[in-house]
Amino acid sequence: MKITFTMIAILAMLTFTSCKKESDKDATNEATVSDTLATVADEPPVFEPFKVMAVTHVVKDFDKWKKGFDEDEMNRSANGLTLRALARGIDNPNNVFIFLNVSDLQKAKDFGASPKLKDVMQKLGVMGKPEIIYVDVVRFEESPTEYKDRIRISHKVKDFDTWLKAYDAEGTETRSSNGLIDRAIARNIEDPNIIYVTFAVSDMAKAKARLKDPALKKIMSDAGVISEPVFEFYKSVE
Repeated sequence: MKITFTMIAILAMLTFTSCKKESDKDATNEATVSDTLATVADEPPVFEPFKVMAVTHVVKDFDKWKKGFDEDEMNRSANGLTLRALARGIDNPNNVFIFLNVSDLQKAKDFGASPKLKDVMQKLGVMGKPEIIYVDVVRFEESPTEYKDRIRISHKVKDFDTWLKAYDAEGTETRSSNGLIDRAIARNIEDPNIIYVTFAVSDMAKAKARLKDPALKKIMSDAGVISEPVFEFYKSVE
């Protein structure tokens, strides 16, 4: 009996030890997998430049224009264009800014130059000649959703890489402290040294003061800006 009891005790201990080892092994594996998944989740997605067709024009009546614009979505889609963002001028709400994702550049250009598009625009009350540009967006960051105001700065530079170094040297924190939240940098496809820099605005008064600041003008001059900057103010609606 004593021998039998001893053997049972030994078997119980071995079983417990084996189960404990398996349990520890499973816990370790789970922790490893969890850590791996957390690491993957923490890694930001790799940014890939994309093309945009940007259209700016003035309309007689925004609501009437918007209804017709929405109804024309299928025509845009057939030409490889999808709506990325829609905005209205802050000083003139009938000044409309349209940003379209481009999947086929040649199709987009043909569409932009087509008599059909011109006819649609006229019927929807577009006034004057629209401005249409095609750009490569080389940087893009989502901005806080509560900031709907935008400033787009366009200018020409001697050399893009030289300009970008100066822009990066100014720093995100400096711009943010002046009410300018980094959003996008784009280059004109026809002339890559024409640059468009878009900011979300957290404080419009600070942002406007910064645009007039001699310190910013010096940064631009040192960066090789060779044209008078154009500042456009608008509010995102879609």
